[in-house]
Amino acid sequence: MVAVTFLLPSAVGFALFYLIPFGMGLVYSVLDRTVGGSFVGLANYQELLSSDSFRKAASNTFWFTAVNVPLMLMLSLGIALVLNRNLYLRQFLRMAYVLPLVVPVASVVMVWQVLFDWNGSLNAWMHAAGLEQIDWMKSAWARGVISVFYLWKHIGYNIILFLAGLQSIPRDYYETAELEGAGKWRQCYGITLVYLTPTMVFVVLMSIMNTFKIFRETYLIAGDYPHDSIYTLQHYMNNMFLAMDVQKLSAAATLMVIGIFIIVAMLLRLEKRYTQFME
Repeated sequence: MVAVTFLLPSAVGFALFYLIPFGMGLVYSVLDRTVGGSFVGLANYQELLSSDSFRKAASNTFWFTAVNVPLMLMLSLGIALVLNRNLYLRQFLRMAYVLPLVVPVASVVMVWQVLFDWNGSLNAWMHAAGLEQIDWMKSAWARGVISVFYLWKHIGYNIILFLAGLQSIPRDYYETAELEGAGKWRQCYGITLVYLTPTMVFVVLMSIMNTFKIFRETYLIAGDYPHDSIYTLQHYMNNMFLAMDVQKLSAAATLMVIGIFIIVAMLLRLEKRYTQFME
């Protein structure tokens, strides 16, 4: 009873701000209009999937996630392995990677706008060096700029998670492995990666969630209709909201939630099978 009392406010808030709106979205996605609408089945989903804008947004979101999440995993794990050693200025480096998490988004976006604008600092340096200027946010380079921003913004949090996981591994395991003649690679594969598996799954999940949150920064830097290479599902849904096309908005949100649910379920199942195999 005490536990229920403490959990009730959170449960009410979760239902009020998440479950109920999502349920309403499911209902709207199978109606022809929000007020006095008639049931149309999957017609809204068929229209959505036939839309070139939606397919482009879904494709960009998929490739952004498929490229940047593995890159984020490798970079954050590699840096964490380095920072876990007794290095000079180790504490300073740890703090440097955490700073992007505490800097206000408005300040960060302003700096990136100054850097990557057509008349920004980066183009000024390139012009001074005799190089041709690049319209960073209005060309195919925009995808690379947003990817660098995503990695810079979120890598510090993942490094902290990996450092916590590394420091929780008993040193006795490595000492025993050395006595048995195991090399550094064998120790990394047989001990470090095995005990970091739950952390890696969590990092991948958080990284996937963060790829969907990059819309805020992309919107502030590039606006409502950015270059085609960075036009994502969030841009599409935001434009449907501005157009008051609630049916397409709800259908797109439902498909996105289903996709995320499938990915999360697959990762958790993979972690469970891997853990059982190693045991």
